[in-house]
Amino acid sequence: MKVVYEAASVIDAHLVRHALEDAGIPVFLRGESLVGGMGELPLFGVVAVCVPDSAWPEASALVAALPLSAPGTVADESDDAVPGGGWVPA
Repeated sequence: MKVVYEAASVIDAHLVRHALEDAGIPVFLRGESLVGGMGELPLFGVVAVCVPDSAWPEASALVAALPLSAPGTVADESDDAVPGGGWVPA
């Protein structure tokens, strides 16, 4: 198994998983059950989307084509938004 995507959250991991499974690629989520272990502390790099070695080239290309945001940033940043999802006080 090779890591094809390091997810910022479980939601991101599942979005990538479903996209890969729709393409017929088998997927394993590594670290999904560890997320709740630290309570409310944010953990980055814990959840990874893994695919078989033989499917990695196709999966990598598919993940690169997905509109994903970088871990810890907001996908659509406006003037009011700051990286990490916080808001600038008015």
